[in-house]
Amino acid sequence: MDATPLDSFIRRWQGRQGGQERANYGLFLVELCDALGLPRPEPAEAGAAGNDYVFERALTKRDRDGHVSHPRIDLYKRGCFILEAKQSRLKGARNEIVGQPSLPPVPVSSQGRRSADRAAPP
Repeated sequence: MDATPLDSFIRRWQGRQGGQERANYGLFLVELCDALGLPRPEPAEAGAAGNDYVFERALTKRDRDGHVSHPRIDLYKRGCFILEAKQSRLKGARNEIVGQPSLPPVPVSSQGRRSADRAAPP
């Protein structure tokens, strides 16, 4: 049986550690779009008007004291979502964030697998 694009994506990225967030998030998200059959983000333009679905969407942020900064959104799609990529910080790992809530446990045997009945175990 041939692997689905999503299975191939999971196999490629599962268990990867290290690397830099900025070095990997664009490639990861483009490959995720491909695996899900979704359109890829568009190339960014100089002005904000045409940047409806882009990486590194620039903002203008004005603080109460009048200070202006220009943060960026890692992936932005107008009217749909804002995505900020973050390096994994699993509990017990070297880069753990103290006080971060735990993710719900996922049985190892079911990670990355799907069945026709999602309520039924694989």
